[in-house]
Amino acid sequence: MTTIPSRLAHVARFSGSPAEARMRVIDLYRGWIRAAPEMVSLYALPVTPNYIRHCIRRRFEANRHVTDPRAVEILIHKSRLDLQETLNCWKQTDHIMGILLNVEERPPRTFLQRFFEGRDEDAIRPATSVVV
Repeated sequence: MTTIPSRLAHVARFSGSPAEARMRVIDLYRGWIRAAPEMVSLYALPVTPNYIRHCIRRRFEANRHVTDPRAVEILIHKSRLDLQETLNCWKQTDHIMGILLNVEERPPRTFLQRFFEGRDEDAIRPATSVVV
């Protein structure tokens, strides 16, 4: 498939109500889910489309608790841009494998917890899937 930047372009707009925002999130989620097989073929990923769908579901579930309308709009906008960049092949395989499919199981730590440990791993953690 050729890259057509305007294929996924949308006008930035704001939802008038929480119900409209919910419908936009559902529409965005469907777009990500439908794009999973195309992502696997575009980037020659060593994972199945079902695994990508599972990771997408996990990313959406992580933001389920957000109720602030402005925060919801920002998340929708960022996710739509990310989908457009992904499907237009403006990313590399490491971006997909390392950022989109990355699982962060470790609970978040406060600044003092990291300070007492003597290191700040979050600042030096690589963004790619390859550990150097």
